[in-house]
Amino acid sequence: MTSLRDSLLSLEAYAKSRAEIRRRIIAHRRLRSVRIGDAMNLQFEDMETIRYQVQEMLRVERIFEEQGIQAEIDAYAPLIPDGTNWKATQLLEYADADQRRRELGRLVGIEDHTFVQIEGCLPVYAIADEDIDRETAEKTSSVHFLRFEFSTQMIAGMRSGARVEAGCDHPAYAARVAIPAATLAVLIGDFA
Repeated sequence: MTSLRDSLLSLEAYAKSRAEIRRRIIAHRRLRSVRIGDAMNLQFEDMETIRYQVQEMLRVERIFEEQGIQAEIDAYAPLIPDGTNWKATQLLEYADADQRRRELGRLVGIEDHTFVQIEGCLPVYAIADEDIDRETAEKTSSVHFLRFEFSTQMIAGMRSGARVEAGCDHPAYAARVAIPAATLAVLIGDFA
């Protein structure tokens, strides 16, 4: 398997291919996204989504020296699933700034109430924001980084066709949804 570093393009090569890569990654991300309720979107990460994120950061920051490239890889590589888990970026999406401010004040702790549940098993709650704390006592962040760890029994259940739901049981935001079959199939592919 090619490493993240070995799969990165030079800034020049990326600039030439960026439009096509962007078109492909938008479709890829859409397939790996699960909307929970009206405002929560879980974008499940993989090598492709993280490679794109690193390439974009290198482009925006004009980073071409090895030390800077490695720093970006070190920042984003922990978001690649490692065979027994799913890793997701949780987005709380409110278009109106006043509503966003109000809701983020009500949703403190929402990341700890987000779960995946495999039919016949207890919910697997997210391990959130392992890099830094992203909330205060007054408000949560609109972006959290989540990890869902699964047992071999849970993974076997998913591979055998068990229903899988994603949800949230925060007192101010309760919702759950079945993960669509096409999305579930690609997410199951993340298990080694």
